[in-house]
Amino acid sequence: MLRTLFVDFNAYFASVEQQINPALRGRPVGVVPVLAETSCCIAASYEAKAFGIKTGTSVADARKLCPEITLIVGKHELYVDFHHRAVAAVERIAPVRQVMSIDEMECELTGSWRTREKAERIAMQIKQELQSTVGSCLRCSVGIAPNTMLGKLASDMQKPNGLTVLELADIPSKIIHLKPSAISGIGPRIERRLQTAGIVSMADLYAAPRDMLHTVWGGIGGSEMYDKLRGKWYEPREAVTRTIGHSHVLPPDLRNTEGAWGVLNRLTQKAAMRLRKQGYYATGMRIFVKCKRINAVSHNLLRQATFCESQDTAFFLRVLTRLWAESTVQGLPHPFVPLATGLVLFGLVPQAQHTPTLFEFPSPVNTHQNVYRSSDSGEEAGQANKQHIDNATASSRLYRAIDDINRRYGKNALYYASSHHALDHAPMRIAFTRIPDIETER
Repeated sequence: MLRTLFVDFNAYFASVEQQINPALRGRPVGVVPVLAETSCCIAASYEAKAFGIKTGTSVADARKLCPEITLIVGKHELYVDFHHRAVAAVERIAPVRQVMSIDEMECELTGSWRTREKAERIAMQIKQELQSTVGSCLRCSVGIAPNTMLGKLASDMQKPNGLTVLELADIPSKIIHLKPSAISGIGPRIERRLQTAGIVSMADLYAAPRDMLHTVWGGIGGSEMYDKLRGKWYEPREAVTRTIGHSHVLPPDLRNTEGAWGVLNRLTQKAAMRLRKQGYYATGMRIFVKCKRINAVSHNLLRQATFCESQDTAFFLRVLTRLWAESTVQGLPHPFVPLATGLVLFGLVPQAQHTPTLFEFPSPVNTHQNVYRSSDSGEEAGQANKQHIDNATASSRLYRAIDDINRRYGKNALYYASSHHALDHAPMRIAFTRIPDIETER
């Protein structure tokens, strides 16, 4: 029985660029995070793919493969806008059950829509609606199948602008030629485990008993894969936010110590605003700097710290200062050229589960501040605790006010001076499994 209709946009970023600029249509286009020879393509049009250019191809190699290629710095806010317009267009034809990523969504087929004829008709109506209301350059491939995983697999089988139907009777014969890695959820780690178990082809995967897959996956994931491969319907899992972070490829003019430091400050302030917007506290921070020595190999630097629950921007900036100082003293190669930076807040605690600390600003640098002595009287301790609560409340109100002003008047209306030299850098970036919030990530 057909139950899912999976919509996958083809060469999405590059297609949006061609849609807004007719001069790019029919031409090879590469979308990059920054115009630098050491950068890489994050998307390529089908005209560029014909030359062997794909996601991850370096700019230098892309120019060699296709001297005529047009390279464009990604406009992520625009891609998010087109995404919402595309979702609305699909919704006018069929309810969207779940948005999988910036360029993928799934509709559930119900009632008479589960017949092949009507499912295919719905798919063609969706394609027509997208072409007429969102843009003629935004082509999509549609997969129709018994469940989401098989629907995505079907959508990948005929690109661009394809329509593939996988009925129960077609499984596994119509997909037996594919590699196991073609299935969403089978990455390099699982693929190595499968190979160790003697499973190297799709035929091997289908022949493997449930308990073997359970062992390969190390748990229930293997049993679920066994069922999904056979068309069993399943509900989407609720996404759990485990980290909040940002990274940025540095443009040539910021590939120095001051530039990397300024961008890290900018990323910290963005992450803190997102943390508060999503209702979390963080208990750890991790930073990385990807760099290289002059005329030498690349070097990745990683530092992290843990602390009491916090969502305070000023505190995070103090932690960043400490981690950066440790980095420059202990680990950063000299002389070095930083290529990219990133920051992650981890150990997230939902606001409803937050336990207030006795310290107004819990710091791994200065934890002795605001500690109450055992010799303090009960009245003194009570007054100190009340002062702490008042200060924490004032701090919370301050950040709510700052966040509201930045949402209303723009990302740089109010900011900490440490990010001043990077205000126009570290813009919004799209992770394909998450749609960014324009208010907090611009």
